[in-house]
Amino acid sequence: MGNVHFEIPAAAVLGPLLAVFGLVVGVRAARRRAGWTGARAVTRLAAAGYAAGVLSVTVLPVVVTWGEYANLMPWHSQVDLIPLLYADFRGFSLNVLMLVPFGLLVPLMSARGSSLARVAALSAAVSLSIEIAQLLAYLLYNQARTVEVNDLIANTLGGMVGYLAFLLLSRVPASAGVLRAFALPGSAAASHGVRHGGDSSAARPSDAGLGTGR
Repeated sequence: MGNVHFEIPAAAVLGPLLAVFGLVVGVRAARRRAGWTGARAVTRLAAAGYAAGVLSVTVLPVVVTWGEYANLMPWHSQVDLIPLLYADFRGFSLNVLMLVPFGLLVPLMSARGSSLARVAALSAAVSLSIEIAQLLAYLLYNQARTVEVNDLIANTLGGMVGYLAFLLLSRVPASAGVLRAFALPGSAAASHGVRHGGDSSAARPSDAGLGTGR
């Protein structure tokens, strides 16, 4: 195989996807679909924009390199499984901040965001998916991304911080009303199923017919 080096910009991948999703939201809002109008449409668009932002700093752009320009370091040298020992404070802090919005959005968008334990598990799953994608990018086309357990820890903490912020805001009458306005039908925030512990309460009977909203 000859020397290959090219880059697929993040905008080339995410731009069309965001445009299509924005069109879908616009059409459903125009048709007055439940959960797709007003503040709830804003929630969906904000979540899509946030997801695009995360992807643009974690797995995109795609940089393909084969041949003499390829990184010849073995894949296992890109993996750091020692927690906190070599943690960079700035990088760790940025990874915490990256998933704070996720912790805020989950209870607004899904019934799974009904407890700190569930949001922590979802945050860890998202972070692990990113780390696996970065490792696969290195294995398949030599994109230099490191895989660190510290990122997993920081991202999980970020999701938890975001959820705790949601809990605090939900206890203030003024902000609680705003959260309910932006909550999708069937979400933890809409069904009042939020708890501190690992168990989630069931949605009230009056919310049972709202669907998942996803």
